[in-house]
Amino acid sequence: FYSQLRRYIGLFVLGQNSVVEIDPTTPLLIGRFPQGKVTFRSITQAAEPMNEFDEHKVVKIEDVTDTKPDYLVISGLIHYERDIQSMFAQARALCSPETRLVLTYYSSMWRPLATLASKFGLRRRVPESNWLAHEDVQNLLTLEDFELIRLDQKILIPFYIPLISGFVNRCLAPLPLLRTLCLLNIAIARPIGYAAPKAEPSVSIVVPARNEAGNIEDIVKRLPDMGPDDELIFIEGNSTDTTWNAIQEVQQRYGSERSILIAQQDGKGKGDAVRKGFSIATKDVLMILDADMTVPPEDLPKFYNAIKDGKGEFINGTRLV
Repeated sequence: FYSQLRRYIGLFVLGQNSVVEIDPTTPLLIGRFPQGKVTFRSITQAAEPMNEFDEHKVVKIEDVTDTKPDYLVISGLIHYERDIQSMFAQARALCSPETRLVLTYYSSMWRPLATLASKFGLRRRVPESNWLAHEDVQNLLTLEDFELIRLDQKILIPFYIPLISGFVNRCLAPLPLLRTLCLLNIAIARPIGYAAPKAEPSVSIVVPARNEAGNIEDIVKRLPDMGPDDELIFIEGNSTDTTWNAIQEVQQRYGSERSILIAQQDGKGKGDAVRKGFSIATKDVLMILDADMTVPPEDLPKFYNAIKDGKGEFINGTRLV
């Protein structure tokens, strides 16, 4: 179960990220991450579990803020925490604007099975008095100035069955109806309420282009300035027309007016082209603009202002509105 939980959290927490777990009940989770640390809110709580952790993994609660962690993790605590809102308030005080809170909790549909498993000694007995709905968790986060930005439901089979558990948890658990039956909920939240940063971020605009020779120069001409030092990145991908020549020409013609980077993708498909563009981007904000200009370049400042002002983690547009 914990190896699966580590893997799912690892989709968000990368090896180079600093991560601190609050009041961990086991070293099998964040203690296994390369930059993983743990902290305890009180000495009384820490006495028994602290012995299970390496001394260099334990951070005093008053020192967590100084480490500016990328992620704080609260795993399963809400089920037996007497005052959940106060716990979220304590976590909020440890956050910088860039910190993200990872919260795991279990589906109330599994409560009878959890009670049965504890009764027969298949899991540790814990005083689980709280089984919260998603709306309750979101409301409590909102009260303490967190914004829920993602909620994933994982794990239909929490123990290992050769061939079966891996297939069910990987392929069946994400399906629309079955995911409501999953045991594990993973919520990602960000702290809000900070003053908007005064610095104006610069933007890398990645343009995947295949067979769009006629649009390349128009993109350069129509793209508005947003940040103080934006860059335009053209990634050409397996075109059968003169798109690559057009890209090289605009770099030579307009390179003195704005930063233009160009490259050809190594693989195939838009996803590969976007990843190539992101890998050479150097600015604070990443944007994708389709070379067919079905989204007008003139609309990009709307996205820039939304993310600059902290209105979201990820700003996505639709061509249907």
